Amino acid sequence: MKILVTERIADEGIQFLREKGFETDFKLGLSHEEILKIIPDYEAIIVRSVTQVNKEVVNAGVRLKVAGRAGNGIDNIDVPACTQRGIIVVNTPESNIMAAAEISIAMAYCLFRNIPQVNYACKSGDFRRNKYLGRELDGKTLGIIGLGRIGSIVARKLLGANMKVIAYDPYITDEKFTRVGAEKCATLDELLRRSDLISIHTPKTKETYGMVGEEQLKLCKKGVRLVNAARGGLFNEKALYDAVKSGHVAGAAIDVLDPEPSYDKPPEQQTYQNPLLELENVIVTPHLGASTEEANYNVGTAITKLVAEALNGEMVAAVNMPPLQASDLTRLKPYIALAEMLGKIYYQIEKETVKKVEIVYSGDLVDQETKVISLSALKGLLDPVVKETVNYVNAEVIAESMGIELVESKSSHLDKYTNLITVKFVTGQGERSVSGTIFAKEEIRIVDFFGYKLDFEPAPQVIVLRNTDTPGIIGRVGTLLGQHGINIAAMQWGRNRKGEGAVSFVSVDGEVSQEVLTQLQAIEGVLQTSMLKL
Repeated sequence: MKILVTERIADEGIQFLREKGFETDFKLGLSHEEILKIIPDYEAIIVRSVTQVNKEVVNAGVRLKVAGRAGNGIDNIDVPACTQRGIIVVNTPESNIMAAAEISIAMAYCLFRNIPQVNYACKSGDFRRNKYLGRELDGKTLGIIGLGRIGSIVARKLLGANMKVIAYDPYITDEKFTRVGAEKCATLDELLRRSDLISIHTPKTKETYGMVGEEQLKLCKKGVRLVNAARGGLFNEKALYDAVKSGHVAGAAIDVLDPEPSYDKPPEQQTYQNPLLELENVIVTPHLGASTEEANYNVGTAITKLVAEALNGEMVAAVNMPPLQASDLTRLKPYIALAEMLGKIYYQIEKETVKKVEIVYSGDLVDQETKVISLSALKGLLDPVVKETVNYVNAEVIAESMGIELVESKSSHLDKYTNLITVKFVTGQGERSVSGTIFAKEEIRIVDFFGYKLDFEPAPQVIVLRNTDTPGIIGRVGTLLGQHGINIAAMQWGRNRKGEGAVSFVSVDGEVSQEVLTQLQAIEGVLQTSMLKL
């Protein structure tokens, strides 16, 4: 499989992918048109903040399975378009948060003490220190817009500089404000009016783009200083230019521009222009937020590991999947595998169209985040009947397009097992259900098959027989399989009452031809024969 990397990541990350057998192309400075031409050849693309993986790229990437963003945020990836196509989107939100926080703090000090301007003056032979009278952070009010991972680090570190920290973030709990040590502002306007220094740390969305514009800047104190090391365009650049030019804003430090220039072209090839570059009291850096040795290594190695796992079909914590911590993913993996097996059973046995899938969680699973397990069951159900690739990302979208309703329910009451997953398949003719449990943290068992109780350990190839409950059938089945050289690895059977119908699960070591299945069907007493591939 081929992977395209369009922006700089750690060499160790590229090497890791190649050692894992992926054909990895590292191509910097590609234009959008160039990417559109070559993306049909790749199964994965890895970007940072500049390359736009928009709907056009997604649709052109006919083989794309994974889009990876090395770093925090995914505003340059069209996640809905990827989800529709079943493309897994992954990023590394924790890998560069310290670097991003520290550059914001460094910029704050530079703004208050004019360090870049003084450095330039000294190197030009001008040592008149009285020209650059600075101010102290001590005792000033820091206003943070967005108190997430990075904003919280900035708050804690500048609290250490004896700043008073206030913050605005409508999505963060009061408890989080208390833990960080920041006073909560009820509105953005309140924060703007009170702050001496404003640092913004929000994602780039329709709601946040240009959220600090002309009207908002008028609310700020005269002499306020602004820092944006998050995303270009959160501060409206035209309004910011005017406010700095008028003296209302004393200075700004910007690590991200709107739009961003090419970060790989040499000066003689650079055509980028931005009025903010003309202002002495605006510090501009070329998106250095994650540009530390530590962050570069963390981001590059983390994203390549995620992309490799996703391409190999492993479950990963993707952006376009329900939120899941890595530790939760490890703990839930057996249940995810069980749910997919339960989902796979229906259309390999039955033909009636499913209208609704209800998944009932009992016992230990009641207090767990189960959405990803439900998606796994949907994936299993749809795999045998859908031509396109079905994965954890697009399973629900495909199900909705087919008119299949997904319902989750939970029950704390459970007699026999510590945990149980029951998948109910509702059709126009009624309902069928299968149930499974996990023993000893990772041993999968199917314990109910369409109403028949059993204790079966799934295998990759399973013959399922529904038969009358009469003597000799199991023996004849074993004899016929032996005559065809088919080895039985395990066998499990179940019935509800003596003399009624029964079900047999026969695990075999290899493929079973349709001819053999037909002969099994012909055995007196065998009512239905199916081949399960789990």
